[in-house]
Amino acid sequence: MTNTNQQNTIELLQAELNHPEWDEPIVCRVEVDLPTWLSQLAGGRDWEVYSEEEEENCISFAMRQGSPDKKHVPKLAEVTLYHNGYAIVDVDGKSLFDGSLTSGANECAHLSYYHADSGEKITLN
Repeated sequence: MTNTNQQNTIELLQAELNHPEWDEPIVCRVEVDLPTWLSQLAGGRDWEVYSEEEEENCISFAMRQGSPDKKHVPKLAEVTLYHNGYAIVDVDGKSLFDGSLTSGANECAHLSYYHADSGEKITLN
């Protein structure tokens, strides 16, 4: 068992030496389909973003369900997406989500990787 671990470590080190492109800086980006995600979290359809505000470590979206000219009062939501993959979702003042988007459990969020220098997308196998 120890020989296998040592062999795996040696192979990993050799792979790193033989692939200097792995030492390049990369950017990870989380892309989220906000209307679909809110439909899953809060129910209903027709969610739309009506304003957004970007800060140093996050971006917040104000959203509403339905258009304001309809006779019913639309649900209001605030979605805050942090650059580290964390998110907070409140709908009509109630917390519906507070956690990581990158855990793999969210079908509406996708991770993409890019070379920091060139902006070229990295495709993972």
